[in-house]
Amino acid sequence: MIQRPRGTRDFGPVEMAKRRKVESAMREACAVFGFGEVVTPTFEHAELFTLRSGQNVVDEMYVFRDKGDREMALRPEITASVVRFYVNEMSNFPKPLKLYYVGNCFRYENPQSGRYREFFQLGAELIGTKNPESDAEVIALAVNCIRSAGLENFVVRVGHIGILKAMVNKEIGDEKLAGEVLHMIDKEDWDAMGEMFDARALPRQLFDKIAAIADMKGELELLNNLDQSEATGYLQELFGVLKLYGIEDCLIDMGIVRGLDYYTGMVFEIDAPRLGAEKQIMGGGSYTLSELFGGEPVFSTGFAIGIDRVVLALEAEREIAVPAQLDAYVVPAKDDMRKYAFGIVARLRSQGLRADVDLMRRSMSKNLKYASSVNARYAVIVGKEEMAKRMVTLRDMKSGEQRQVMADDIASEIRKS
Repeated sequence: MIQRPRGTRDFGPVEMAKRRKVESAMREACAVFGFGEVVTPTFEHAELFTLRSGQNVVDEMYVFRDKGDREMALRPEITASVVRFYVNEMSNFPKPLKLYYVGNCFRYENPQSGRYREFFQLGAELIGTKNPESDAEVIALAVNCIRSAGLENFVVRVGHIGILKAMVNKEIGDEKLAGEVLHMIDKEDWDAMGEMFDARALPRQLFDKIAAIADMKGELELLNNLDQSEATGYLQELFGVLKLYGIEDCLIDMGIVRGLDYYTGMVFEIDAPRLGAEKQIMGGGSYTLSELFGGEPVFSTGFAIGIDRVVLALEAEREIAVPAQLDAYVVPAKDDMRKYAFGIVARLRSQGLRADVDLMRRSMSKNLKYASSVNARYAVIVGKEEMAKRMVTLRDMKSGEQRQVMADDIASEIRKS
């Protein structure tokens, strides 16, 4: 028997109903903020991602050569694709450009709870401006998406990658080595970082300084412990704008580095504490990518939400309520009533109800059992006497109560309840 590939999943109707409910809520949040949906290819030229996605992402990419011997890759993330789309076709559009997307991504990593080789994201990009107001707009949208999905217990952390990035690049000098250090900060792998500093004879004083800044986590007042700079002033102004959005419980976290190398300024993450080690459900920040893809330099801010982890976080809080799969399941009591039953199901569907009919020629008892198993709200039972009166028996599948109604009134009776 052929099994699905490791790190992938199949989603049945009930699971998909939950996921679509979450997606729909977040899509609506994006629309409310004036963001329009875009779709980009599932695979791109590999170079699009190797230019600036970070070594850890590059190492996990699914890469292949097509029949024209071109190196292609399944997308490991979608921001680069959206910026490529912008450079190719939208650079002359009025600014700022507000775009959002929903799609699947692929990374060859070790599968575990909340981490898969195929995973799903909803993300947004605000292209063409860099100021505290535009960054606050993006953070507010991310928070609104999470709230709209129904999650109550989450934490927003905001930092500025420019402070650590500038220090590491200046003190170390070697761009590749500096990138390794930033990656270790992102993973909070301080033991490995200490070993690397010793092996490369890098000053321990620098290690201690980096660790002290990365460990700054808490209220906005923590910024007073840093040398005042453009970055700290920017964050203070950003938090002031966030308060105008009604977002007052963000935390400062100067250890946020992000695994993608293209972030340049403000960075932020949202955690769902109930998920434990895989608690991060969203990450984003400000970046410049367009010039790498042949466009003019343009500032942008964006984020990506892990839909899989949001669903897990919601289920950790409570059951995700989804509507019944069927409004009505039509049951002919005898074979000679099947034609009448098919006429009824066709009418119900034409009136916008989710309706199905027995296709297996089951007995009445088995049909009612099936109606219950597919979570139908009502069974519409067509008997000989009812058919003669152009009536049916409407059975509530939860309470077991049933009543006779006119066949023409089935839809209105179901909608009343």
